Amino acid sequence: MSPVPLASLASLAAQPPAAATTSLASPTLWWVTIGGIVALFILDFLITRRPHEVTMAEAWRWSAFYLAIPTAFGMWLWQRFGGDQGLEFFTGYLVEKSLSVDNLFVFLLLLGAFAVPRELQQRVLLIGVAGALVLRGIFIALGAGLIATFSWTFLLFGVILLATAIKVGRDAVRGADHAVDIDSLRTVRLLRRFWPVQSEYAGTRLSVRRVGTRVLTPMALVIVAILATDIVFAVDSVPAVYGITGDPYLVFATNAFALLGLRALYFVLAGALASLAHLGHGLALILAFIGVKLVLHWAHDVWPGVPTVPTLASLGVIVGILATVTVTSLLTARRQRQRGLHESREAHESSQSSAAAN
Repeated sequence: MSPVPLASLASLAAQPPAAATTSLASPTLWWVTIGGIVALFILDFLITRRPHEVTMAEAWRWSAFYLAIPTAFGMWLWQRFGGDQGLEFFTGYLVEKSLSVDNLFVFLLLLGAFAVPRELQQRVLLIGVAGALVLRGIFIALGAGLIATFSWTFLLFGVILLATAIKVGRDAVRGADHAVDIDSLRTVRLLRRFWPVQSEYAGTRLSVRRVGTRVLTPMALVIVAILATDIVFAVDSVPAVYGITGDPYLVFATNAFALLGLRALYFVLAGALASLAHLGHGLALILAFIGVKLVLHWAHDVWPGVPTVPTLASLGVIVGILATVTVTSLLTARRQRQRGLHESREAHESSQSSAAAN
């Protein structure tokens, strides 16, 4: 990971108030947090050093581990800095985790479209997560600078989220096909223009030498494709969490902890993602709600009589939306299974009747 965005984030805490937004973190806390995140990524890279197919038990263990870390961290924040900061962290983490689940849909499609072997999937995911964290670090630092300099930044973030919510909502209502056409990806076309690409994977290697020529493997293509999607994800996720807290340290922490467990969560949810039929509807509502919250925050600074949305109310709305769409998705999936079983039974009975008549 590049140290540049992380270093710029840490320097925010050391700058005077005129140059940065207010943060609860000291420079020491910034560097300790960044060091811990880097250490966890190194641990993940060591785990994936030898490619292997991830079992469900292994995925569950690591998912529990990466859920326990932010939970303990949030409780420490609550005790050390107060309930408001702890509540902001947990609310922001819930928003980022929800958006991360939606990101898994794209990862699932890309890994399938590139036919990534199961034993290599976790390495691809880990590189994608590392790239996402670096990109979000850059966006967080830029966002903090904008907020400190321009009063209309919250309005801009709110408009971005409202526009994103409309797009996500339209796709959810239309049931848009999310299939990925590899040949239509600009990054893939660009790479193929400059380098030859072989069709076979070569373990975790990104390129191999053939007859004196450097040739890319499909591993390089899928990693570039995932890193390209990380940019889109960062544009959505960073303004969303800035709608919960203006502290760049908490924004970074929620993003980092939400991303850390994404590799393991992928293997836990890979089979269940298709059952979350209404997740897109829920994410559209959450993004729209946070967008309105940001616009109200901007308007309150201009006209103090405009009401704002408290963090506790935000948490209640977000939890309520996620719970609702999860329940409705599961009920829809069960009805579809029952309808399929009924149609299968009818077809079987019809074939038996036809056989008896003959």
